[in-house]
Amino acid sequence: MKKIFLLLIVFFTCFQVSAEDRKTIRVSTDNTDLILKVAPNGRLYQSYLGSKLLNEQDIVSLPSASGGDASANGWEVYAGSGAEDYFEPAVAITHNDGNPCTILRYVSSESKAVDGGTETIIRLRDDQYPVDVTLYYIAYPKEDVIKTWSEISHQEKKPVMLSRYSSTMLYFSAEKYFLTEFSSDWAKEVQMSTQELQFGKKILDTKLGSRAAMFVQPFFELGFDRPANEHQGDVLLGTIGWTGNFRFTFEVDNEGNLRVIPAINPYASYYELAPKDVFKTPEFIFTLSKEGTGKASRNIHAWARNYQLKDGKGDRMTLLNNWENTGFKFDEKVLVELMKEAKHLGVDMFLLDDGWFANKYPRNNDHTGLGDWEATKSKLPNGVPALVAAAKEAGVKFGIWIEPEMISPKSELFEKHPEWAIHLPNRETYYYRNQLVLDLSNPKVQDFVFGVVNNLMTNYPEIAYMKWDDNCSLLDYGSSYLPKNKQSHLYIEYNRGLQKVLQRIRAKYPELVMQLCAGGGARVNYGLLPYFDEFWTSDDTDALQRIYMQWGVSGFFPAIAMASHVSADKNHQTGRRIPLKFRFDVAMSGRLGMEIQPKDMNDVDKAFSKRAIAAYKDIRPVVQFGDLYRLVSPYDNKGVSSLMYVTSEKNKAVFYAYKISHFINMVIPKVCMNGLDPSKNYRLVDLTPVDSSKPCDLNGKIISGKILMEEGIALKSLLKSEYSSLALQLQAVD
Repeated sequence: MKKIFLLLIVFFTCFQVSAEDRKTIRVSTDNTDLILKVAPNGRLYQSYLGSKLLNEQDIVSLPSASGGDASANGWEVYAGSGAEDYFEPAVAITHNDGNPCTILRYVSSESKAVDGGTETIIRLRDDQYPVDVTLYYIAYPKEDVIKTWSEISHQEKKPVMLSRYSSTMLYFSAEKYFLTEFSSDWAKEVQMSTQELQFGKKILDTKLGSRAAMFVQPFFELGFDRPANEHQGDVLLGTIGWTGNFRFTFEVDNEGNLRVIPAINPYASYYELAPKDVFKTPEFIFTLSKEGTGKASRNIHAWARNYQLKDGKGDRMTLLNNWENTGFKFDEKVLVELMKEAKHLGVDMFLLDDGWFANKYPRNNDHTGLGDWEATKSKLPNGVPALVAAAKEAGVKFGIWIEPEMISPKSELFEKHPEWAIHLPNRETYYYRNQLVLDLSNPKVQDFVFGVVNNLMTNYPEIAYMKWDDNCSLLDYGSSYLPKNKQSHLYIEYNRGLQKVLQRIRAKYPELVMQLCAGGGARVNYGLLPYFDEFWTSDDTDALQRIYMQWGVSGFFPAIAMASHVSADKNHQTGRRIPLKFRFDVAMSGRLGMEIQPKDMNDVDKAFSKRAIAAYKDIRPVVQFGDLYRLVSPYDNKGVSSLMYVTSEKNKAVFYAYKISHFINMVIPKVCMNGLDPSKNYRLVDLTPVDSSKPCDLNGKIISGKILMEEGIALKSLLKSEYSSLALQLQAVD
């Protein structure tokens, strides 16, 4: 990539700042610099964004921003609408007098130390209207990550109208730009595709409200001069921490420069901001890498484990979930037997999924019961206490499924509080999955949703885990709580209400483990992960498809947060039959769990499962805390996919390889490992041989890191049959 910097050559005579106020602001990590400069007209411009500058003279020698006029197309750090900028603004405000123009000028800045890095705060103000914007940047030097957001406020006499409110604006200059986006659908999450950006705007956005990432994931890759590459080249990885509607705007201007604008999607969300109120935008997290997406991913993973993910340094439990075993059809006896099987297989926890609650309208299918969070007496005559006690007796922890943001039209809660459901007046109600969404803009509803968790934990404090699901988007977006003239606030206030609930839960129950689920992976984002220990990657547990999904997810989220489960040999969604070893080897590259029905397994499969779970527990620290190296992408059409995790000390590693297509005489490439110490020797151990007495040919061999990385290993003799796979542990030896 060429220098990623912005030279602003402009002249403005109406407003001048003194020489000492022509400030240069440096937001810096160990490998990246973002240089902002105040021009003589008092406005703030991005002067440079790229590799770390070597000394102060480099910063001084950058051409200074010198002002702005309509013809100069100056690239402002937080451009307002209605002025001389011809392109997409960061903020658009309609003032009390109807003026739609906002021009922000520098007021002051400061920097201070925060956990893991340095926070830079920059205050801007419109010199004609009492409107203030404060820009925040937190630079994490070691992880090479920058987190940024903005806050908008004013002191006009009446509310102002916000129609744009971005987290930040970033600018780049290169010959070409290649965007990798991640599209989705239920059970088909995180599908990668790449395209070259041309003149004009490319927008990635969502309008679904609560489970906003159902069709578009809130993250992207940018390759400069060529498509983003795993191992080399200049790339940007970016993601927004917002579980509601988001929008990424990529705009290439007439001179071939690119501006990137992450924001809340303003769709149906004009926001009336009262005087002295503060509108805080979501956090945007990004990292730049000159060593491809692999290095960039490792940056974000380390940052997430250290600072953004709840309990990012704690081990995650293995578990057995009953959903694909029983669906809604279970009783206490069935569940108790599953708990015993869970202990026998060696997992840490049993998770009771949907179908355990409601009495007037029992939850025997997805048409009833949401909102009535008491145990169904016909299924569970002794209630949740008996299940907690049975789990304790079996020697496993107990977890439970909830969907507290939702309400069924057939529920006692709906009969009592129909006004709590989000719906439109004078229209036929639309039901998705036979349910509606509770209006979390309403403080009473917030209290109720908090109470779902609080009541369970107060009555049954030994619950160790909650799976928090969300199976419906905001579709008929009408609120009985919000005033008629503020219905456009609903998308935003709903998600603010959710944040308030989660903050209360975490304040009272900091140790409770919670999984973030939304019909699978429709809510995977760093706005909610400070409150959740992990996310459910997809309802699709087909191991072959999971390889593709988990590859895309791993670009932005560490393995410790990625729940991956082993399901039945014949997948209930695809009908595909995949060997148990392959299913385990895929699931063991994330947080391992099981959806399988143990009573349907034969003794051989049970014995293999016990060995595989024990092996996973041994390598769990490497997978959950190690550095990820993606070796061969499933998108490369080589018939195999491969990845590995390596500890920071480079003394341990775990290697995975999967055969994802099968043809006669197909050529299977050698795979070169990565991240090892070339001077160390490593003993290889076959983690999951089908027959424990017949491990693969590499088992027990000692090979140097140099050979493993430069010559690699031949997979042809190791991956012979359809859906064959390999999981190796590497241990440094003297």
